[in-house]
Amino acid sequence: MSEGGASIPDEEWERFLKEAEAGGAGAPEELSARARMVAQRLREEPGGPPEGWRTYTPARRRKGKGWAALGLAAAVAVVVVAVGPWGIADWFDGGDGTSATPLAAESERPTGPPAREATERPPTLDEPFRGSPAARWSDGTAGIHLPEARATGWMSRAEVARALEKTQDFLAASALDPAVLRGERPDKAMALINPHQSDVRDFLKKAFRAPDRENDPLLLFSRFRSSDVRPAGDVVKTRGRVTFQEGERGAVEVSTDITYVYPVVRAEGGDDEVARTIVRREVVMSWDDPAKIVIEPGTFSLVSYKVDTTNGGCDTYTGYLTPAFLAERAATRPDGGAEVDPYDRSTSMEERMREGDDEGCGTATRS
Repeated sequence: MSEGGASIPDEEWERFLKEAEAGGAGAPEELSARARMVAQRLREEPGGPPEGWRTYTPARRRKGKGWAALGLAAAVAVVVVAVGPWGIADWFDGGDGTSATPLAAESERPTGPPAREATERPPTLDEPFRGSPAARWSDGTAGIHLPEARATGWMSRAEVARALEKTQDFLAASALDPAVLRGERPDKAMALINPHQSDVRDFLKKAFRAPDRENDPLLLFSRFRSSDVRPAGDVVKTRGRVTFQEGERGAVEVSTDITYVYPVVRAEGGDDEVARTIVRREVVMSWDDPAKIVIEPGTFSLVSYKVDTTNGGCDTYTGYLTPAFLAERAATRPDGGAEVDPYDRSTSMEERMREGDDEGCGTATRS
């Protein structure tokens, strides 16, 4: 099976899954991601836990269908710019052509949304982030704030530092890697997930073979179909932070909250219009004590994740982000969902969920 280029042969993938099932019957416990989060959700939500162990976009709940990812239709069309090749050395090296002063790293939650420009200028090929707050964000992993390590749970200070570095490696491999962005399977990212989590194995297997509402690779990974779009430039802008605390059984539980901004153009055709896709993910992972949990060295157990997507497709489950350009956006009417500023990081995604309605796709107030 091949998706968007290179992928793991089915027989090799099956062999990996079978090997991962050898979980061990001794003192360590084979961890279930569902078991890890239900207790907290039960405490926090009077109506009980959501269906399934995964959490998705918090701004929408579908009746009888569990949690669903939110696609935000961009309300503001952006005109401009040209074609950059997929065959670039890296999506997140180099500048974006803007002279705006970069913001300091986000070490704590902002108190409000970013200010709006008096006139939101359209982007250009040299400045694909012009007219958006992302123009002042950092490039790639430079925009992901890592806290200072300290001894926590079963880990020493040095071990926590290594866990934080590997956390950043996962974020880069899942949302910034050029091969993954052009639609290839995120092998490096998946290699960092504990292969002994059977529910996670099932999710990943279904997500890449037949993506649907409950099993969508976009919940964890950013992928575009290279036959549809190409990057406008060689930079992905990011902003977010990583925190950690002691979790269950002395584990080091790491929480990540990152927003990624991807500028793209159509893969074919002579027009020079740029669209931006904005993805915010909150991923919680547990770096477990191997004396207590069945886990491979150097991997983490997935606790939960949520995702918000602006201009990446709404209620479309292809396994790829599908940005809309000017013509498509002009032909699409918002369905009455809540308005959301995708650059606003002053509230958690859980808080957005409580404020949103139950049905339909929301509308981005800017892109």
